[in-house]
Amino acid sequence: MSTVTVNISFQKALLRDIDRMARGEARSRSELLREAAREYIRRRERWAGIIASGQALAREKGLQPDDVDAEIAAFRSATRRPT
Repeated sequence: MSTVTVNISFQKALLRDIDRMARGEARSRSELLREAAREYIRRRERWAGIIASGQALAREKGLQPDDVDAEIAAFRSATRRPT
């Protein structure tokens, strides 16, 4: 796998935190930042999928934004355990 070197700017305090974490995990700053980027991308893609599923369900049910609170309340009532 080929790599490309990039320049990036951080505030000093953030760079200190990055370096501290990298040292604590016995890996390089680059390794830490690559992992952080991968995780960020993974989470964003996961949330995009969740949002798309919610939008598809809303279209299927014919829900409008104002209907969301009522749907949440109905779901919670239906799944609430007796006290």
